Amino acid sequence: MSATQVADSLAMDVSGFRRPALPGDRLFDALPGDPDPALRAENAARIAQLLVRGARTSSDEAVVDRLVRLADEHGLDLLAELWQGAPAETLAGALWRLYLLRTWVHRNPRRAALEFDTGRRHAPVDEVVAGVVDPPGPDEVCEMVDTLLRGLAVGDLSVMLERAAAFARVVAIGRAFLPDDSSETTRSAGRLISTAEQLESAGRLERSGDLT
Repeated sequence: MSATQVADSLAMDVSGFRRPALPGDRLFDALPGDPDPALRAENAARIAQLLVRGARTSSDEAVVDRLVRLADEHGLDLLAELWQGAPAETLAGALWRLYLLRTWVHRNPRRAALEFDTGRRHAPVDEVVAGVVDPPGPDEVCEMVDTLLRGLAVGDLSVMLERAAAFARVVAIGRAFLPDDSSETTRSAGRLISTAEQLESAGRLERSGDLT
């Protein structure tokens, strides 16, 4: 199925696709891109707008729940086909980073909670912005990232992006401070900091009405 066919099907109903296998633990590494960048960008923007802006016009709770569970139901490789190559400072690029973040937290909730708990001692302002319940256990961090995706549809999108950025930064700092100084851990923490900066930038663009 081509990217255009995927986009057309998702535009009508995001249900109905098989669930592809999720990638491994290195969720913030680059995934293969689309051979047609122009078509990919067009589809990425179209689906992002349908999912987020469209949900805001609906009072159907099922629509919001579907937005939260999109990666669970269809797998990150389907989302990657649409969004992985989108510029970071677009709605599609922001969605891709949010779904990566949520998938990692749900697959590693204890580790996410540990890293957040460690990082918040060094980034108290970001901890407050992130809004994770204290103490930040596995259930709490999972609930927080789900709340972010629900907020994309029914809350202030710029605030949700800023909260996601703060969460990612706290986790990255915690990861850097935990007793594991391997080069991969350092690179992983650096990627998360970059993700935080990109989500912050997207939030600023949304606040000014320029996030497309």
